Amino acid sequence: MVIAIIVLAIVIILVLIGIGIYNGLVGARNQMKNAWAQIDVQLKRRYDLIPNLVEAVKGYMEHERGTLEAVTQARNLAQSLASAGVAERARAEGELSGALARLLAVAESYPTLKANENFLNLQEELTSTENKISFARQFYNDCVLKYNNMIQMFPSNIVASLGRFKESEFFEVKAGAEREAPKVSFARPESK
Repeated sequence: MVIAIIVLAIVIILVLIGIGIYNGLVGARNQMKNAWAQIDVQLKRRYDLIPNLVEAVKGYMEHERGTLEAVTQARNLAQSLASAGVAERARAEGELSGALARLLAVAESYPTLKANENFLNLQEELTSTENKISFARQFYNDCVLKYNNMIQMFPSNIVASLGRFKESEFFEVKAGAEREAPKVSFARPESK
């Protein structure tokens, strides 16, 4: 009778531990999904800013049509991949960031554009949004790290395999050119 009670107690404890681990995995997966949703929110904000930025510079940069078209095409590609995998989205977002950096670098050679208040406001909004995207990506990657660790580490890996939890991808930049920070100055032209 005592042995049966001890065995029953051990089984109950193991079941409770399994339930706790399972709930932790579900919580980590949901936090990761929420972090991804936060990236989407910031990317949408960037997508909405880009047409306004392109319109603001169009009149000043008539002979820079290729740069403007590259930004528009990169934006459209990134938006079209909204339901794609993390790696594919990261690649498209990297291309869009590069196109935006080229646009802002070209805009530096137009003093009247750099002095345009609408353009300066759009630049500031875009810079702020890029910072928010960067923070959201970092938070997402932190959540993926925690989630993947739970899936791979003992004893939660046992529960993860039984619950069919799958590893997630990090949101990382793979191309070397995308890793380089764009050299863009947002300084206003000096008055003489």
